Amino acid sequence: MNNKTYQHYQHGLRDGIAVALGYFAVSFTFGMEAVTSGLSIWQAALISLTNVTSAGQFSGLAIIAAGGTYLELALTQLVINLRYCLMSFSLAQKLDKTTSSLHRYTMAYSVTDEIFALDTSQTGDLHPAYHYGITSIAVPGWVLGTLAGAISGSLLPSFIMSALGIAIYGMFLAIIIPPAKKNRTILIVVLAAMALSFLFAILPGLKQITSGFAIILITVIVAGIAAKIRPIENHL
Repeated sequence: MNNKTYQHYQHGLRDGIAVALGYFAVSFTFGMEAVTSGLSIWQAALISLTNVTSAGQFSGLAIIAAGGTYLELALTQLVINLRYCLMSFSLAQKLDKTTSSLHRYTMAYSVTDEIFALDTSQTGDLHPAYHYGITSIAVPGWVLGTLAGAISGSLLPSFIMSALGIAIYGMFLAIIIPPAKKNRTILIVVLAAMALSFLFAILPGLKQITSGFAIILITVIVAGIAAKIRPIENHL
């Protein structure tokens, strides 16, 4: 590892601390719910290690607890997590063209909402080492949080569980606010996405759409319009 690569890795490691703390809090809740639903401690930890998706894991856990079919579980995961394909396409354009396929496939394992936000906030081309730096602390935070929650079981009072459940939203705000303050286009995109999310939550017909599909539609609409009106010149 050369000095430049190591610097990128350190940068990612430093930025990933906040993500790891938020992941630990949310996955702690998942671990407790998994054990309550009948899974073993190690089954819960394995799910977090192989999935790394908050909404996907919680929805999958509900299906498992209800005795759903494998097909239902697979389709639910496809719908909820399809947005990661869009994020991966976007990151692929931000990587240097000389980045190997091995790096691209390896990075795809840990493309999450928060890690994607950090990756895209970097100026210029994205160095794989930066992504690996975030991943090397964020994923362990997610898995260890699950493990700790599963071991704790149902010992914590409900008000603490509620506080842990909203921790990730505060973390995500901390990620998107700084770049939105610096770039007017990002601010407009964030506000437009919030407005559309609100409409999908309250309007008849739209609120019947699952959260996974809603996220996909909002991403395509807002990102498509922004790319058309305000394209990034150095990536054209």
